[in-house]
Formats: sequence, structure tokens, C-alpha cells
Amino acid sequence: MVASVTSILEKYNKDKTRLMDILLEIQEAFGYISSEAVNEIARCCNISTVDVQQTISFYHFFTQKPTGKYTVYLNNSVVANMMGREQIKETFERETGTKFGQVSEDGLFGLFDTSCIGMNDQEPSAIINGKVFTNLTPFRVKELVRGMREGKDVEELMVEGYGDGNNGNKLVRSMVMNNIRRKGPILDDNYTPGIVIWKKLPTMTPEQVIAEVKASNIKGRGGAGFPTGLKWEFCRRAKGDRKFIFCNADEGEPGTFKDRVILTERPKLLFEGMVIAAYAVGATEGILYVRHEYKYLQKHLESILQGARERNLLGKDIGGIKGFNFDIRIQFGAGAYVCGEESALIESAEGKRGEPRDRPPFPVEKGYLDYPTVVNNVETLCAVVKVMLNGGEWYRSFGTQDSTGTKLLSVSGDCKYPGVYEVEWGFSVYDILGMVGATPDVQAVQVGGPSGTLLAPVEFRRILGYEDLATGGSIIIFGKHRDLLKDVVLNFTEFFIDESCGSCSTCRIMPVVLRNKLLKILNGKGVIKDIDDMLEWAKVLKASRCGLGQTAANPIVSSIKNFRHLYEQRVRMDTDFDSGFNLAESVKDYIEASGRVIVE
Repeated sequence: MVASVTSILEKYNKDKTRLMDILLEIQEAFGYISSEAVNEIARCCNISTVDVQQTISFYHFFTQKPTGKYTVYLNNSVVANMMGREQIKETFERETGTKFGQVSEDGLFGLFDTSCIGMNDQEPSAIINGKVFTNLTPFRVKELVRGMREGKDVEELMVEGYGDGNNGNKLVRSMVMNNIRRKGPILDDNYTPGIVIWKKLPTMTPEQVIAEVKASNIKGRGGAGFPTGLKWEFCRRAKGDRKFIFCNADEGEPGTFKDRVILTERPKLLFEGMVIAAYAVGATEGILYVRHEYKYLQKHLESILQGARERNLLGKDIGGIKGFNFDIRIQFGAGAYVCGEESALIESAEGKRGEPRDRPPFPVEKGYLDYPTVVNNVETLCAVVKVMLNGGEWYRSFGTQDSTGTKLLSVSGDCKYPGVYEVEWGFSVYDILGMVGATPDVQAVQVGGPSGTLLAPVEFRRILGYEDLATGGSIIIFGKHRDLLKDVVLNFTEFFIDESCGSCSTCRIMPVVLRNKLLKILNGKGVIKDIDDMLEWAKVLKASRCGLGQTAANPIVSSIKNFRHLYEQRVRMDTDFDSGFNLAESVKDYIEASGRVIVE
């Protein structure tokens, strides 16, 4: 093992900033990262074993123990549960004789829960040895386990055939479906790769490119909505010997999967957007940071990059522009929702725990390796290509005055046609429900994933846009037969608990306190004051360092705001105060351990 680890280390020049890649390759080669591997990494990279271990422990898909010949990660998102995940879990456990969170005694099966894997439009789904299996049924699980016992390769287990578009590409071979339901300028098939690089950039100065992007009024599509042209301008003016372009493809927000479709079907558009950004700000290096769950797309994406180099769309003197040198590499994550925050993403790419940085300075001043860095969302960079092709004024003809252009939406839940929809900003939630064939008895709509807002029917006329409902793209629909508090709010709250980096005490502690208070209400022991306590305590989270912590109470706060009656139906209206504290229960473990008894 040590010899193989050393070979991997040499591949990355024993560079500690490439620790993520080193760990990913070791994990893939051996199924886990042994103590011997940790020691060898520390020795060769001249870092402490603690530095290596803290990075390993931070990410969901890294482990220092074997995870089984067949490692199953079953999605536990809200929509997966809605679509029958519990039956799938029970069938896996029954057929393998193994509980989730464990590895079978013979080392054949490892069963693990995992957060949303970007397949909300085809749930229940799981990742088995790096391959995605969608639309699982109990019968299908029995077939899979039988095949595993027979020793079949994971690809042999894929009997459904491949999905549409590039999912059937020989470099992908995935059963995943794109489910593109509505196309607009971004998803339009009428696109010639490299046309902006060859035809437009040679005729424009970097300042003119930035001016055109600013004229379009395009804002970041990750949810924060910062003006893209302004970000590029700040980076161009920043001082630094090197500058970087980062594409944030770490879409970990439960319910979001639009970037998966772009990476599958429009990677050339994305890479051209990165090249345009590089030309505008003077960057020489680009990094596409992709969430680990999409690692099955790696060969496909690497092939596209190599083709771009061969066509002079990457490399030296790109597009015939003397001195314009730029290349892109892919950096995969290892399972951490917080890495969707731009500074945490940069920390991760540097081989560290994905903990958000204090700001200022902002990444455009000091980002990757302390050099000026632009971090843009996948969708943003794709839109920039169309802006350069057709002009900023053309782009402003879509959407609203404050929210120009189009938005890709990932729609799932209780509807007939889950999938990706490209719409102009300015559509109402009501319009979306009609478009996707929502169940006629819609109880609520979650806009923007767990960090967004849970809307009641009286708000369905609200408009999607930065001036009203800003969203990264996730829309989840819930029918009246769903238990919003138990099935949705509790699930979202537990998601934030699991995904907190733990750096801020507010984010580390308060979601747990809120979850416990919610459980008290769900268990029929709550009182009215508990509802008001949650609203008051949620304010503490605003002191958190990043967006994850600041929005971790949103599932509870927005559900109380719009569905307070559901809480009031579960609390004891005739009781003013109940701490929920049970002395006998709290000392039970101590009594058993000490052999003592409580005297009444």
C-alpha cells in the first residue's frame, strides 16, 4: 500500500495544496485511507498527521476504515423520503443482513446514509461504488444485492440501460436522466463551441468584455445575486502575480440538480464562460470545483477539456490572442455542503477543511493561494457566453428590470413532470406549479432549498427574482398529505446540523437546540412558549460567519411564519410552561453504571 501511496504523492509533486486529490485517489484505490497512508502523506508533504486527519474527518466520503466491497450511499433527502426511501432502506438491510451505518461481517456490504446527491427528479436514488442508481424499488434492490453476492462488477448491475443525452456517452455510462423540460437561451441547442473565443474576444479589450457583462446586469446565479461584471472588475484591478477563475459546481443544496445537467450536456458552454472570465480579469489558471456525487462525470469532463486544448480554446495564445494563456483543471470535493460557500470552496481546493474564511479580504483580493480569485456559479458562466454572443442589451430583454435574463430551476416533489426548467425571471410560483403539473392540492412550496422559504398557498403569486424570491434554483412541491413539520422541517434542520463545519458556536449549537425543541413539539410535549422561543433563539444564528449558519434556522422560522397553525395543533394549549426536563430519564445512564437506585 505504501508504495502505491508514494506513487500517488509523486503524481501531485508531494504538494500539500493538492491534498484533496491525493486523498481522493487513495480512497478510490483502496476503499479507505489507512493510518499508514496518513503517515506517508504527512511525511512526504511535510505536514503533520493531524493536518491530514482533520481534512479526512471533515468530508463525508473520506474514511479511515474499510467501507465494504460494495459501498452503498442511500440519499436521505426530503424528496427521497417522499418517494419511498424507507422501503428501500429496509430492503437493503434485510437482503444484506446489515444495518445502515455498518459494514457486513464478511466485508461485502457497506450501507450508509448520505445527503441529497443531486437526483431529486428520480428518487429514491443511491451511489454504489461511484455509480448512480435511480428510481429504486424494493424489487430492484433485491436484484442488486443478489448481483453483489454473485460478485458482479457494479456496471453489470446496471440493467436499466443508460439515460438520455450524454448520459449514454461511453465515458459516462450512467442511467441518470436529464429531464430537461423547458429550454431557453442557456440550454438552447443552437450553440457553436468556441465562437466567442474565436470571433469576439480578439476584437475586444478585457475592459470592453467587462463593460458588456455589466451592461447585461447579470447577477450571480448561486443565490447571493452579486453583479458578475462588478466582481470581474474588482478582480481585474486587484494586484497579484497570478489570478484564478473558479467555477463553483458544488451544488449541495437539497433539491438542486440543474448544474448536473449543464455538466452533462453543456460543459463546452461552461468552459467557454471560464475562458471569457479569464480574459476579462487577466487570469491564467482555472479550477472547476465539482461535488463528489458527480464524480461519474469525470472522464467526460476531462475529455472535453482535452478537446478544447487541441482546438486552441485552452492553453497558450488562446484563440490566436498573443499572450492569452489559460488552462482549467477539475477539483472534486468529498462531500461537504458548506463548500458551496466560495471561501470554504477555496479552502477545500487548497487541501484543507472546508471552513469559511473571515471577510474581508474577499476572494477577488485574496482567494486561492492568497491570489485574486473570481468564483462564479456554473449557470452564471454559461449565461456570460450568451451575453457576449448577443450583447448586454439583448440579455436585458429577458426577465425583469432588477433580475435580467433567465433562471434554471430544479423542480421536484409532488408534481407530474420533475426536472429542469429554464424560465425568465418574473415567473410566479403559481405559474411554475401549472407548468410542472403539480398536484392539485398543493400545501406548500419550498423555494431555494432548506436555506430558502417554505411558502403557503397565499404566497403562490409571489415572483421569482432578486427583488422578491431569490433562489439558487431549487423548488420542491408538497401536497396536503405531507406532514410538513415532521417530514420537511425536521429533515431540513437535521441536514443543517449534519453539514455545519462546526467553526462557529452559533451554528454548532443552536440548530441542535432548535431541533430538540421541535422534537418536543412533535412528541406532544410542547407548549405555546416553545414556538416563540424558537423564533427568538433563531436570531442568534445571524452572528454566524457564513450563509449556512445564518440560514440554518430558516426551515423553522419560515414554517412558523406561514404554517404556525400546524405548530399550535401539536402543543398543549392549556399549559403555560414545561421545560421538558425529566430528572429520572436524565440520570438513567448514571444510575445503571453505578448500580445505585433513586429513592422516592
